[in-house]
Amino acid sequence: MFKSPISRSLRFPFAALPASTACLAVAAMHGVASAQAAELRVLQPADVHRIKAVSDISVSPDGDWVAYQVGTTDVEHDEQSSDLFMVRWDGSERLQLTHTPRESESRPRFSPDGRFLAFLASRGSGDDDDSDDPRYKTQIWLLNLSGGEAARLTELPGGVSGFEWSPDGNRLVLTSRDPKEPDEADDDEKSHDTPPPIVVDRYLFKSDGMDWLDDRRNRIYVFDIDSATATLLTPGPFDSDDPAWSPDGDLIAFTSKREGDPDRHENSDIYVIAPEPDAKPRQLTTWEGADSDPAFSPDGKSVVYLQGGPPKYTYYDPAVVATVPTAGGEPVLLTEALDRHVWSPRWSENGRTIHFLVEDDRIQSIAAIPARGGKVKRLFPSRDKPGAAGSFEVGARGIVTLASFPQRPTEVYRAGDGTALTDHNAALVEEIDWATVEAFDATSPDGVTVGSMLLKPPGYTPGKPYPTIALVHGGPVSQDPFEFDATSQLLAAAGYLVVNPNYRGSTGRDGAFSRAIYADWGNLEIQDIHAVMDKLVEDGLSDAERLGIGGWSYGGMNTNYAIATDDRFAAAVSGAAISNMLGGYGTDQYIWQYENELGLPWESIDAYLRVSYPFFKADRIKTPTLFMCGEKDFNVPLVASEQMYQALRSLNVPTQLVIYPGENHGLSKPSYIQDRLERMLDWYGRHMGPGDTGAE
Repeated sequence: MFKSPISRSLRFPFAALPASTACLAVAAMHGVASAQAAELRVLQPADVHRIKAVSDISVSPDGDWVAYQVGTTDVEHDEQSSDLFMVRWDGSERLQLTHTPRESESRPRFSPDGRFLAFLASRGSGDDDDSDDPRYKTQIWLLNLSGGEAARLTELPGGVSGFEWSPDGNRLVLTSRDPKEPDEADDDEKSHDTPPPIVVDRYLFKSDGMDWLDDRRNRIYVFDIDSATATLLTPGPFDSDDPAWSPDGDLIAFTSKREGDPDRHENSDIYVIAPEPDAKPRQLTTWEGADSDPAFSPDGKSVVYLQGGPPKYTYYDPAVVATVPTAGGEPVLLTEALDRHVWSPRWSENGRTIHFLVEDDRIQSIAAIPARGGKVKRLFPSRDKPGAAGSFEVGARGIVTLASFPQRPTEVYRAGDGTALTDHNAALVEEIDWATVEAFDATSPDGVTVGSMLLKPPGYTPGKPYPTIALVHGGPVSQDPFEFDATSQLLAAAGYLVVNPNYRGSTGRDGAFSRAIYADWGNLEIQDIHAVMDKLVEDGLSDAERLGIGGWSYGGMNTNYAIATDDRFAAAVSGAAISNMLGGYGTDQYIWQYENELGLPWESIDAYLRVSYPFFKADRIKTPTLFMCGEKDFNVPLVASEQMYQALRSLNVPTQLVIYPGENHGLSKPSYIQDRLERMLDWYGRHMGPGDTGAE
């Protein structure tokens, strides 16, 4: 539903129209010349297993090397795993550092002297949840870059979820979750393997991927490398995260919610603490909303962080890049006038500039602002060559980033000149005849401009109306930008025109655009999606009798809202979506948002019924609809899809429910990922007709 881990479209999980009002009629970057088209083939569902997921970059202290992670798929064993690589800053050399089939390494981090690379792994565990032995949980490993095998560095009972080197390289600050309490009875004394009862007593008592929540919390520790000892810094009944060292190593900044019951609000603050036993934290921020992602300036005098929106609109309003003196004082809000969604603030090497990521109308760029305030400058990607930058790091030689473009999956790029340093997906990119990707604008009935991404299938014939699928992103607070989207490309490869509407609630526009759907879900979003489809039909691009819609999470919610509004769609695919908010209350992980936006059901029944109309007005639905969900989804639990399936089945509307055993909100098994794509294609083909591939 909200803030879904796959919140945009159904992306692989490791996302010029003269007659239109398109303001960014720019063809996708790196397109293949039409003369080569005869030698190429179209994308197939099985090809998603060939996409390599490049992620998690780190720059060496001298700036000469970039370490990163590459995820691959093992089709034979139906698993995903990852290894670590390094590439030179000039791109002249690439090294694979780990070779561990069926196991994974992640989060590579260079030591301050550049001699070692620390990373996270749970080697030899198979599934680290099946063992109480800390050696088989995710721990920090250390690799000597001059040669030799990696050695396990930590053995924390709860494993390690994140870490950073101290400036002197002698310590690590790390985050670890409290381990499960051992059973009272010794395993040797048990006469059966019946699990103990699950006991919950928290306001927020479930979370996708973490299952039932108990009193265990995320803790921050300092780990001394020489003595191999870990010192707890953050005891107490609250989570602590995002630790960052000061340049002199005397302080650690971190994020924590420590006011009242942390489950009942989003008021996180920034604290600093000395890395010593029994040290007391000092609070730096007092904003009533969420503060997060702290980082010290190079001189240690300031901390940059993100200040979230006010509590009422915490899921909708853009955050603001802010600084606060380390000694304490009033914050400076640097990007308050920008009114765009920003994240990941990072200092320049000299401390005079702060870099961050910004979303702006289908572009996702690295931006910069003077540390004292001033004009925001977009760096990479640019509007001339639109794309989507992801995580980035500032190094001695410049900025390196992960970025994706409409016809290119994510690779590592130098942000200064846009040079790609890696090409792990080159073989697939050069083999496929990709759909072209353009911006497409429409106007909603109340005059609001709705920006979308439009994919035209390979061999597209101008002037002919195509069967069209609206693939709707989730979130809802996210956007479909100029980035690689395997699912949209696959649907286009089957001969469909594919459109990704950035309806109200999306990012890339101002806060008012995002918060327009507050407590009014399924209203303006559907007006916007319908306006996009109307414009496509009006422009002669889409066949009005062959329209489809689909999405995952909030994209699935919008699918349900759309088919309950009118019967224009010939087929729909709704993934991991809810339509009965009364059924969601207390059964999913959004209890705080329900009560914050809609109120208590027994006091606000009209509000709940208003946003639940696809279920309570299911007799309006005529569209054949395929429902899909993970069996263990705690984000939008399976019951939500079961209810809609049962309603349509009772009404004799063509429908089917597909449940993926053991899966959470985002599917992880490669065979299930392929199955989902194949079933989508089959459902659309059966109920709205096959796509137009141009074949005789």
